[in-house]
Amino acid sequence: MSVGVAAVLAAILGAIVGSFLNVVAYRLPRHESLLHPPSACPECGTPIKPYDNVPVLGWLWLRGKCRACKAPISPKYPIVEAVTGLLCAACVLHFGADSDVWLPIVFVLLLVPITLIDLEYHIIPNVLSAIGAVAAIVLVLAFQSDELVEHLIAALGAGGFFLVAAIVYPAGMGMGDVKLAAVMGLFLGRAVVPAIFAALVAGTVLGAIIIARYGAQEGRKKGIPFGPWLALGSLVGLFAGDEIVDWYLDTFT
Repeated sequence: MSVGVAAVLAAILGAIVGSFLNVVAYRLPRHESLLHPPSACPECGTPIKPYDNVPVLGWLWLRGKCRACKAPISPKYPIVEAVTGLLCAACVLHFGADSDVWLPIVFVLLLVPITLIDLEYHIIPNVLSAIGAVAAIVLVLAFQSDELVEHLIAALGAGGFFLVAAIVYPAGMGMGDVKLAAVMGLFLGRAVVPAIFAALVAGTVLGAIIIARYGAQEGRKKGIPFGPWLALGSLVGLFAGDEIVDWYLDTFT
């Protein structure tokens, strides 16, 4: 199978999984079952028909409204589906259509619900971090067993770095961020270093913008979650981290 065909298939399957990740992001923080009952309109409770639940396309042909009661359906859902599909396709295009792609794909599928949940609830569920940690170790053992030690050291280093930050400044860093940083190390290995740097820079820039807009005292009350920035940094580490590390080593050592 060519990389192009594999990327198209990854985009389609990624969008389908993205539809389920919408369910995860909605139900997991509410401690609801992820499987039952079937998806329904939150306004009238009418179950969504399978032909209306096709990722992205279902929202488009319904014109963003419930078929039964015409209540608006948030565009967030097709956007998440489309972005998930595009991320999966990008993984195939960057890493190839072979065993090297499974670790990146699983990682991006983990980052999607973590980002959505942290944005809305300011939490990163332990179950997602635990699933990510186990999946990362299993996949590294299966496909990159000679790099397991590197990934474990990266997890300890990244998690330890954020643990110190959480202890020193608990109001600005939660334990969910600490666990996510460790999971990032398990997936990224040495590329976690530029990933964390990118996350810190993005978070700092946003913080500066908020303080400039609202003032220091009011800006600090906004409580912007850091998980999404760790997710953004993870994408930098995933797609460019090794190249950045190699460039740094070649330039400064």
